[in-house]
Amino acid sequence: MGNREMNGNKIWYGGDYNPEQWPEETWQGDLDLLKGAGIDTLTLNVFSWASLQPSEETYDFARLDRIMDLVRKNGFRVILATSTGAHPAWMAKRHPDILRTEFNGMRRKFGGRHNSCPNSPSYRLYAPRLAGKLAERYAGCENLAAWHISNEFGGTCYCENCERAFRAWLREKYGTLEALNRAWDTAFWGHTFYDWDEIVVPNLLSEYLDNERNMFQGIALDYKRFNSDSMLACFQMEYEAVKAFTPDIPVTTNLMGFYKELDYGKWGRFMDIVSWDNYPENEDPPAKIAMAHDLMRGVGGGKPFLLMEQTPSVANWLPYNALKRPGVMRLWSYQAAAHGADSILFFQMKRSVGACEKLHGAVIDHVGNGNTRVYRETAALGEELKRLGGRTLGARTKADAALYFDWDNWWAIDGSAGPSKDLDYLEEFFLYYQALYEENIGVDVIGPQDSFSEYRLVIAPMLYMVKPGLDEKIRQFVSDGGCFAATCFSGMADENDLIVTGGYPGRLRDILGIWVEESDALPEGRENHFTYKGKRYPARLLCDLSHPEGAQALSAYEEDFYAGMPALTVNRFGAGQAFYMGACSGPEFYRHWLSDVCKQCGAAPALPPVEGVEVTERENENGTFLFVLNHNETPALQPLSAPCRDLLGGARYEAGDSAALPAKGVMILERIV
Repeated sequence: MGNREMNGNKIWYGGDYNPEQWPEETWQGDLDLLKGAGIDTLTLNVFSWASLQPSEETYDFARLDRIMDLVRKNGFRVILATSTGAHPAWMAKRHPDILRTEFNGMRRKFGGRHNSCPNSPSYRLYAPRLAGKLAERYAGCENLAAWHISNEFGGTCYCENCERAFRAWLREKYGTLEALNRAWDTAFWGHTFYDWDEIVVPNLLSEYLDNERNMFQGIALDYKRFNSDSMLACFQMEYEAVKAFTPDIPVTTNLMGFYKELDYGKWGRFMDIVSWDNYPENEDPPAKIAMAHDLMRGVGGGKPFLLMEQTPSVANWLPYNALKRPGVMRLWSYQAAAHGADSILFFQMKRSVGACEKLHGAVIDHVGNGNTRVYRETAALGEELKRLGGRTLGARTKADAALYFDWDNWWAIDGSAGPSKDLDYLEEFFLYYQALYEENIGVDVIGPQDSFSEYRLVIAPMLYMVKPGLDEKIRQFVSDGGCFAATCFSGMADENDLIVTGGYPGRLRDILGIWVEESDALPEGRENHFTYKGKRYPARLLCDLSHPEGAQALSAYEEDFYAGMPALTVNRFGAGQAFYMGACSGPEFYRHWLSDVCKQCGAAPALPPVEGVEVTERENENGTFLFVLNHNETPALQPLSAPCRDLLGGARYEAGDSAALPAKGVMILERIV
């Protein structure tokens, strides 16, 4: 991250501050309140393009100069945004090519944000130019800690700019129309292309039946890849613009967890440090929040990341925007740190008075003072982070197991015509993650770019698409002694979403030691069953009908014409073993089965599992740290396996002791060696 990176004296604490929305005479009072809450880091300039550039060639940095100077004098570090997440109104008027076209073909007018076409020549001219001018102006600021490019890149455009750029992208990828026609199987329905200009964007005007279902999955899949690459190119242009003046300042942009539109697995390689915005829905279980943190750590190559945004109290866009109950903000903040965050940042520092975020939570509420529950909780956490200091900074997460996640696979499964409208890649992925989470098994979320060699167990739920080389990577991993687990709807297609002929699961067939003849899609409410180690479990949604080819059946279906056919198998392959779960089941089965698999392959829990208590492990040069988080509404006892001391409370424990956690309580236990 450079010589001004964040391995300073403590976790960064603060978040988005928008002083431009307030009279200048209020700024110092705001900063005094924020300092009183232990805030030390401010994200500035997120949506100021219109004021920074009031006309074509005019730039005005006077107000930002005053803000930057005041923030520096008050001792805050700055994450400086480039403001390009919302273009000015004059730009849309003078350069309409910058406006997006929606999925239904509707051309947008000025308004909202994220309304810039990523392939607009005007956007690609003005956005990096502004970023460069900001970097040139503020390069000498000693409190400049990081660059924040744009804000929450997202969405898709279907305009003429994108259509032309899509054709160019396809030319570069395929080289010839013959290769493209093969990859898209355009012989189907007479879609053969004889000229590049015959290709149009896939949307409701062309290849889609409705908002979800499309008729040519290969075309739709490539457009999703193209759109993600287009957005990434915009990030890269701004990245290069700021790096030209500040080569030692880390550059990031705030990602959004499991955000479907952009392939973060590719994006992570081009970011100095990954950052993301954590806004779970009220009903989300803690495991789902943890899974998103692990994904963000994974796309960053396993390195610590920044929690760029969370709300200190309430969101503003959910159907029911419930408050965070007392203790939950602290708990979720430490949960981020438990999974690799070296910052705890909020949106927002001060609640706005107008527009759609006026009811979104903030450290400073509309009352304008520190006499609020949220401010007191923020200040208490700020004081605690000061005492914690830099002990955990830079610590890497220890994981014996990995879950394989791929955006191309996600896009392909969700765009598939069949076998079931209820098939949901992300939901099935979560059930496998949850099973490991509840056993306190450390998990990395990995992707096509990552090695398998450091893990004992790799699970690839619904690995429908097997890209070139992936089967060899799996084959080598299992041959060398690793445990691999795949599920129903795996090994069916190649990277172009063309079915691999010769029998499912295609290139995985020898590894898994089975041939899947066909699959039965069960409607909601209908189940088959199987028995595993004396306990009967449901088989739902999709049931693969397979024949062992060297694999051993561990369980079999009990109903319908395929009763007796294997539901769960294991195949000895080299020094390792490969499991195949041929049906979708439920959380109880996944936890039972994967607990057994973890024991077989030596993937050990960080601490003995306790219901509702989350445990993760991080290591750095300072030592080994166990984050213990009680998500329950009642106190809990956590058995300990080694001597340790609590960095937050100061208590010391011996092996065999049990630590008492209050409801929503947190401990950071340092192992004593």
